[in-house]
Amino acid sequence: MRAIGSILLLGTVLFLGTAPAQAPTFENVGTMSQLMIHVIYPASDALFYIEREPPKTDVQWNAIRMQALMVAESGNLLMMPGRARDDEWVKDAKLMVDAGAAAYKAALAKNMDAIVALSDQLTASCTTCHLKYRPNYRRSPLAQ
Repeated sequence: MRAIGSILLLGTVLFLGTAPAQAPTFENVGTMSQLMIHVIYPASDALFYIEREPPKTDVQWNAIRMQALMVAESGNLLMMPGRARDDEWVKDAKLMVDAGAAAYKAALAKNMDAIVALSDQLTASCTTCHLKYRPNYRRSPLAQ
């Protein structure tokens, strides 16, 4: 009888010990505009305009890798609670993650042509979202 009680106690302890941890809480520090202007635009510009000053040294390639990683992880930031607006928003943010992750892999391989080839994919990830969620996107100020 004692052995069965010990086994039950051990089973209960093991079960309780494997209970899932409380979900983390997130705090959005910057506004959407600040995130775009200070993080996403500079990181994506480094990829969009890589041909202007092609990286030659390891230091320059490290900088491109960092920018590509920032683009990918920024897509994840856009999906955080308090930022994600709906399923379409999440879909567009995932496009950014995919484009940034592919650019990161290309930067690891020091393959500038592959990064340039990703330009359309990265552009699509930005413009599909901006067309839906950014008021007056692509509208001339004179036409308003």
